[in-house]
Formats: sequence, structure tokens, C-alpha cells
Amino acid sequence: MSLVCPPQVMLPDKDGPSQGGGGTADPGGSEDPAVSLFREYLRLRTVHPEPDYGAALRFLDRMALELKLPAKKVEVCPGRVVLIMTWLGSKPSLKSIVLNSHVDVVPVYQVSTRPSLGNLRPLCRALKPLRVVTYIEAVRRLRARGTTLPRTVHFLFVPDEEVGGHAGMEMFVKHPEFTKLNIGFALDEGLANPGESYTVFYGERNPWWITVKCPGDPGHGSRFVENTAAEKLRRVINAFLDFRESERKRLNTGECFTLGDVTTVNMTKVNGGVAYNVVPAHMDVSFDMRIPPTVDLQDFEERIKRWCREAGEDVTYQFAQKHMDQEVTSTADSNPWWSAFSTANMNLKTEIFPAATDSRFFRAVGLPAIGFSPMNNTPILLHDHNEFLNERVFLRGIDVYECLVPALASVAPGPGEA
Repeated sequence: MSLVCPPQVMLPDKDGPSQGGGGTADPGGSEDPAVSLFREYLRLRTVHPEPDYGAALRFLDRMALELKLPAKKVEVCPGRVVLIMTWLGSKPSLKSIVLNSHVDVVPVYQVSTRPSLGNLRPLCRALKPLRVVTYIEAVRRLRARGTTLPRTVHFLFVPDEEVGGHAGMEMFVKHPEFTKLNIGFALDEGLANPGESYTVFYGERNPWWITVKCPGDPGHGSRFVENTAAEKLRRVINAFLDFRESERKRLNTGECFTLGDVTTVNMTKVNGGVAYNVVPAHMDVSFDMRIPPTVDLQDFEERIKRWCREAGEDVTYQFAQKHMDQEVTSTADSNPWWSAFSTANMNLKTEIFPAATDSRFFRAVGLPAIGFSPMNNTPILLHDHNEFLNERVFLRGIDVYECLVPALASVAPGPGEA
């Protein structure tokens, strides 16, 4: 399938100027309205641990009115609402397209807690709301031209992605309202690319958050106490971090080419002890592990069990998060969704997403999903202290979605579709 954009929004060659408003602000000093809207949305305080979801919902309600699109709210958990904007297609019986975005963000670092950052101004919230506004502005342009779409397109705005999605998308995919959307394909977030290419993610690593519990004999800090929790803890830490080093070497020696191809292990918490002179009766250590879909997860858990056995008597573990689904979305030309996506005038680089997004919940229920954020020539500063986005890149992202939405909504009916 060939993707043809209207002349006024044709995606430029990588060295060419952006069209259809995809450049920098007017040299006379006026700001593109899309940039102004982006700034307004950035000011909403949807930061954890107490995101103001009410403010975000009011903003989205206003956008739905401006776009003349119906909006439905679905409370999937107390205080956790998914907002659905729907652009009804001319053939509503066909499978729909979903463009997903979360509205929550991580906290910004305060400079006072990170002295090494000097006087840098914290801007951690800059990139995450990108899709919300680029979706809205792309739809605004398309509807202003009178565009009609064969397939229905739903725009989902969901809570709690940054804290695992357990009270957000994970609950929503089990909700009857999700089934009613009749989804055929989902588009969710990706990452920036520092080069000319756009990175597209067809799968994700499995997040495993694990705590290993090490019991031991207590005693006075002046003695050589046997069978201590700390000794067991040291063996556990060594086993996990030795494996971490072996995976780091695999990545750096070229056996694998991207972070998404290896397993990362990071020690994130250590707990235990009551006083300087008391040998503790128990100590815990927690790890954040991200496992590629090429790894046998049962075998990997057996490895963890062996590390615990070798660390000493009664060492156990428990999971705070253990995602087991390893579905990936085909990037073969035979996949019509991928074909529609990949024929745009963009240089695409396919990878496994190194972290976790709401895409995994779509794939877990059997739906094809692609992770994509149209941010090339942009450093990857995910959750960093000074995350930023160039205005030109932001505006060109609207051009990209202005082409992608009609292309995906125009995919020919597949087997079983009316």
C-alpha cells in the first residue's frame, strides 16, 4: 500500500524543509498555535505521586468540543479514568484504529537533591505529553479539510502508565468498553532518535521487579556471627550483578545491537538492619530486570531459583511485577498495518522497546501494536533532568500523524471484515 499525503502536508525529505506548519515559529515573533497548546498542556500538573487527572480531563473535554468529536469517560479504577475520543469512520463495521497516549508523567528532579546538575532547569515533563497534542493537532487539520476515514479512529488518553499501568490500561483491556472499540491496530509511544531515522518498536522487554529475601542469624555486632543475612545478601547481589555484567558485555561486543536485545538488571533497593551494633535477622534486595522476548522466561526464573539456593538456606523471592506475555507485532510486508505504516516518507529503524509501555497490554490480548514517537534528531533523554524537544521536530510530528492516521484508517478490509 502506498501512502499519499495531501500536497500541503507531504512529508519532506530528511534534509528538506517541513511543510504545512512544520517549521519554526514565525520570525516576526508569533507562535504557532500548536506550540502554544503544547505549552498549555505542559503546565498541567499530572505528575506522580498525585497527578491532577481532573485538569487533564477538562483539557481533553475542551479539545473534543473544538474537534467536534464525541468523548466518553470510563472509570477503570477509583479515580482512574480513560477518556476516549472517537472519529467515526464511513465503514464503522471495520476494525478500528487506536492512537493511545498516557497523560501522567514522572516527577521532575529538584536541583537541590542532585548537586551535580548545577543550575540546570528541570524539564522532565517535556516529551511525554507530545502525543496528546500532536494527535489533536493532526485531527484538527484533517477535519478542517473535510477528510473522511473508512475506519473508525479512537484516541485513548489513559492514566497511570508511568507506574506500571495496573490501574490504567491493564484494567481497561479487561473492560467491556474496550471490547466495544472493535480494535484492529494500536499505535502507542516510542522513543526519540538522535539521528535522521525514526525508531519504531514492534515488541517490548518483559519487566520483572523482584525482591529477594535473605534471613539469617542475628547477634551482636562485635562477633563473627555465622549464617548471617548479609552474607546471603552478598551472594545474591553478586549473582545478579555478575549476570548484569555478562549482558552488558554482550551488548558492547556487538553480538546484539540494541538495548532491547539484552537483559538489563539493576539493583534498586536494599533494606535491613535496626542498629549499627546489631546483626540483622533479615535483609532484602530488589532488582529491576527487563527481559527480551527472545528469552525463555521459565528458564530464566529457574536461573533465579538457583541463585537463591546457592546464596544460602531459606533465601526466597517475590515479584512486585512479572510480565509474561512475549507477543511481538510483525514487521513483514504481509502485515497490512505495518505496510501502511512503513510506506510513509520516513527512514524507519525497527527495535524492541527497552523499557515498558501500554503497548504490551494491547499485544497481550492479541492486538498488533506499534510504539512510535515522531522525534528524530533528538537525544534520548527519557525521564532525564533536562528533557527537551525542538519546536521544528514537534511541528513535523503533527505532519507525520496527519499522514499516518488516514493511511492506517484506509487499510483494506481483511478476512472476516465486512
